[in-house]
Amino acid sequence: MAEETLDDSTRGSAGTVGPPSPGLVVVFSAGRPALGALVVPPAGIVIGREPGVGHTLDDQRLSRRHAEIRRRGGVFVARDLGSRNGSFADGVGLGAEWSPGLRVLRLGDSVLVPAADVRPFKDGVVSVVDGVVRGPRLAALYQDIASAATSATTLHIRGETGSGKELAARQFHRVGPRPEGPFVAVNCAGIPAALAERLLFGARRGAYSGAAADTEGYLQTADGGTLFLDEVAELGAEVQAKLLRVLETREVLPLGAQRPLRVDVRVCSATHRDLRAEVAAGRFREDLYFRLGRPALTLPPLRERPEEVPWIIAEALAAVRPALSVRASFVEAVLLRPWPGNVRELLTEVAEAARRATAARSRRLEAVHLPPEVGQPMAPAAGAAPEPAITRAGIEAALARAHGNVSQAARELGMHRTQLRRYVTSFAIDPRRFGSG
Repeated sequence: MAEETLDDSTRGSAGTVGPPSPGLVVVFSAGRPALGALVVPPAGIVIGREPGVGHTLDDQRLSRRHAEIRRRGGVFVARDLGSRNGSFADGVGLGAEWSPGLRVLRLGDSVLVPAADVRPFKDGVVSVVDGVVRGPRLAALYQDIASAATSATTLHIRGETGSGKELAARQFHRVGPRPEGPFVAVNCAGIPAALAERLLFGARRGAYSGAAADTEGYLQTADGGTLFLDEVAELGAEVQAKLLRVLETREVLPLGAQRPLRVDVRVCSATHRDLRAEVAAGRFREDLYFRLGRPALTLPPLRERPEEVPWIIAEALAAVRPALSVRASFVEAVLLRPWPGNVRELLTEVAEAARRATAARSRRLEAVHLPPEVGQPMAPAAGAAPEPAITRAGIEAALARAHGNVSQAARELGMHRTQLRRYVTSFAIDPRRFGSG
C-alpha cells in the first residue's frame, strides 16, 4: 500500500480558525450517502459498532471492533481488528499489520476519506440545490459568488472541464440584482474566428455578403442580464480589443453600424487556463484581464470534493435507475480515480454503470460495473511501452527514497501520482515493499 500524505483538499469553508483537526470524513455509511467527521488523535481511534469503542458507526456490516486508525507523522495508517467483513485501504484488504497509508478506507458498508482538517465537516451538510450537489467546500464557494454578485458586474471562474463553471455562472446571475433578465451562455472555443465579431456584437443589414437583415449579437441578447463567456481565453486578439471597449463604455458597435448601442450587461467569464499566464505569454490582453479577470475564484475539481461523490452517484441513479442500490465498493472505486472530466464525466459513467448492472440483472451497483479505464486520464494505447525515460529501476529507486510514498515519489519524478500508479501497474511493482511499516 503506497503511503499518501495528508491532503487538505477536503478543507471546507474559511470560517474555521485555530489549529487543524486531522481525521476521517465519513462519506458513505450503511449503503447511503453520509457526512460525518472523526477526529484521529496521534494515539489513534477504533471504529466499530460497539458503544464506547472510540467511534461508532450505524452500519450493520461493521464488527463491534472493526479497525484501528492512527496518525504517524503526516500520514494515516490502519489495521484490521479481525473484523467479520474485512477492512480495505485503497481497495486492498488490510490485515493485522499496519498499512503504510491510505486515501480511501472501506469498513463494512461504510467509506471514509482522510482530511487534514475535519472541522468544516462536523456541522456541515451536503445539500442538493437546483440539481447541484454542494458539500461544505462548494457551499462556501457559492457564498463567495453571492458576495461578488452584489458588488461586482464581472466575475471570472477558473476550473477544469466538467467542474461546474456554467452552474457557478448561473448562480452569479441568479443571486444578482436582475435574476429575471436573460442569461446567455457562449462557448468561445466553439465560435469560428471568422464569425466571432458578428456573433458577439451583431451586424447591420448589408454589413457583409448575405446580411439581409439586422442581427443581434450575444451582447445585445444579454442586455439587462448576464453574458457568460466560457473558455474566454480562446477569443482572438481583435475580438478581445472590441470586448474591452464594450466593458469600458457599455456600448456595442455592430458590424456595419455607424452608431453604437447602449447595453447594460453583466459579464461572467470562465476558462480552464491560467489567465495571468495567458497574459504573460501574450495570448490575452492585459488590459482586458484587469477588466474581466477580477474578482476571480477557482472551482475545485471533483477529486478535491470527495464528500460530494456518493450524493452525485445517488442523484444520477435517481434519474436513470432509481431501483438500484449502491455498494460501498462502487463508491470506493469512484473515489480512487481522478475523474479528469469531473462531475460531467461521473454522471455519464454512473448512468453507464447502471445500464451494465441492469443488463447483468444486478440489484445494486458494484465496483465490477465500472471499467478500469473510466475516470482515468487518457493513457497510451494498450500494450504501449512506457516512455524510455521512465524505467523500472528509476521508479523503484524513487519509491525507496520515499519509503513507499507514491505521492512523494511522483513529485520527485515530476509526474502526477495517478500517472506513476499506471507505471507501477505496468512494471508490476508493489510499493508496499518500500514502506517503513
